[in-house]
Amino acid sequence: MLSPAEEVHDRLIDYFDALYHGDVPLFTKLFHPKACLFSPTGGELLVLDVPSYLDIVAGRQAPAARGDRRDDRILSIDIPTPTTAHARVQELFLPKRFTDELTFIRVQDEWKIISKVWHFEIEPVD
Repeated sequence: MLSPAEEVHDRLIDYFDALYHGDVPLFTKLFHPKACLFSPTGGELLVLDVPSYLDIVAGRQAPAARGDRRDDRILSIDIPTPTTAHARVQELFLPKRFTDELTFIRVQDEWKIISKVWHFEIEPVD
């Protein structure tokens, strides 16, 4: 049996895979249906529900399809209670590097992302 931190870690690997491959069905499994997503990057707050976010994912070319290099990082995982967890991660979606703050809840014996707050910066070209 996996520890809560190992379970969240595994969900983060799934999250990175979903981002890199543009995998809408996997995102649907990862996000709680009532999750909210936020980005203040650029000065105006962007707020999305899960269906709106999945429409964006479905409508863009995935990094894997473009042959982009992959650079995923788990910066931290915190499990403050048996039903809540927080993770800070980074990933590359050229030309942007994203830092995501993910909040998980444990419902029906599964960890689900209930909120995502992200910021991005333009990645310098090598």
